[in-house]
Amino acid sequence: MRKKTTLKTMIAAGLILGCGLTHAASNLVFCSEGSPAGFDPGQYTTGTDFDASAETVFNRLAQFERGGTKVVPGLATRWEVSPDGLTYTFHLRDGVKFHTTDYFKPTRDFNADDVLFTFNRMLDKDMPFRKAYPTEFPYFTDMGMNENITGVEKVDDHTVKFTLSTVNAAFIQNMAMSFASIQSAEYADQLLKQGKAKDINQKPIGTGPFVFSKYQKDAQIRYKGNQNYWKPEDVKIDNLIFAITTDPSVRMQKLKKNECQITAYPRPADIKPLQQDQNLQMPSQPGFNLGYIAYNFTRKPFDKLEVRQALDMAVNKQAIIDAVYQGAGQLAVNGLPPTQWSYDETIKDVAHNPQKARELLQAAGVKEGTEITLWAMPVQRPYNPNAKLMAEMLQADWARIGIKANIVSYEWGEYIKRAHAGEHDVMLIGFTGDNGDPDNWLGTLYSCNSVNGNNFSKWCNEDYEKLVKAAEATSDVEKRTALYKEAQHLLKSQVPITPIAHSTVYQPMRTSVKDFLISPFGLSSFYGVSNQQ
Repeated sequence: MRKKTTLKTMIAAGLILGCGLTHAASNLVFCSEGSPAGFDPGQYTTGTDFDASAETVFNRLAQFERGGTKVVPGLATRWEVSPDGLTYTFHLRDGVKFHTTDYFKPTRDFNADDVLFTFNRMLDKDMPFRKAYPTEFPYFTDMGMNENITGVEKVDDHTVKFTLSTVNAAFIQNMAMSFASIQSAEYADQLLKQGKAKDINQKPIGTGPFVFSKYQKDAQIRYKGNQNYWKPEDVKIDNLIFAITTDPSVRMQKLKKNECQITAYPRPADIKPLQQDQNLQMPSQPGFNLGYIAYNFTRKPFDKLEVRQALDMAVNKQAIIDAVYQGAGQLAVNGLPPTQWSYDETIKDVAHNPQKARELLQAAGVKEGTEITLWAMPVQRPYNPNAKLMAEMLQADWARIGIKANIVSYEWGEYIKRAHAGEHDVMLIGFTGDNGDPDNWLGTLYSCNSVNGNNFSKWCNEDYEKLVKAAEATSDVEKRTALYKEAQHLLKSQVPITPIAHSTVYQPMRTSVKDFLISPFGLSSFYGVSNQQ
């Protein structure tokens, strides 16, 4: 019995992987919260997708230091900016190998052609690969990079020049984001010739610290440590397994049994018991995030300001924070977190007032008993630990003012896809900052460029747009701050969203896990991490 139990535990923990493995490999199992929609980072906007692709399989020209917001060299060793701020020249790293798998064997190292393919695919809808596999790149367009980048030029095999139409103060930070992960042009050519362009999203090839091995939807993703990684000291795990576990209580049970060594998103109620377990460690830090309600401007009656104001002031935020976040959330007032520079502390919430809300709805001609759909996320996110409970509380709040909210949910990938298409009336969503710049919030979430991407309210305001564009086009921090503060006041007055909370981020893991750092951007990075058990 003892031998059987030990064997069962080792299999569950991912320590016996088959495939002829006979040496004492270093393995780590991560209990992730959901299935990725795919493995092409350019197509997606969520941490679930980025964890499974950008943080494992790929690199970018510039990258954020692990656990921080500082930009450091990645596939580019250095870059220069022209005096007018419109030209960026990147000098590429020598000797970087693309992954070798059973479906692709590279014949050359990473070079400028790969950078051109990666960005021209996002810039040019008539490019052969884009025509063979039509898709959108929401982050790229949300930030207006498709309009601002006028050219990507190969100077030589190891030098690439980007030309912009206007100054973009956050350009380098944007280039370090997940969507800018560098693809293999040679692999893309192979797929195009085989008529399998879509495989770029299912069988990824990158230069990153882990090589994609296998994916079973709703079950697991397997990776091998990249033995040819250009920064070998960052690869300390031979086998990395994502055990996809949507139920948070099951994730915690697996962690306690050592069936996974690190897990995502504990429930607030589980935090104290996990902190008391001597086999676990529980680092935490204030979240660079925002959980909010988005009202869809393209659907009636949400195009009326009075309706949005009524729904906003009917929400009992403090009750939601107490019940949903249970001490791990702070009241949100604004469209970005208070830890983001340029945050305007003078902005205040309208008081919770159901009676006034009823009067506003009557003035807007909204009848008692009007039905709406309220979308609730099926997964935990750093900014919302329990969307189902939050939706039920909102349903009760809005029932008190005569609105009947019918709660709707979908599988996570489908939820985001349908929301991008604008199928929702009102939805629960949120965001964790990606690059430390205010434009990452005020441009990415609420601008006209973002209407088909992360702008789930579909709000497009010309005055707001002018402010955000002007702030983006200057590197003067004082001027940018003044413009962003003005934009925040306009955002608050038009109520495209109701901010709910900023949450504290907790990261449960076994004590055997060493050097895992919490990302301020809500990502899970396993390069540089080891599991010493």
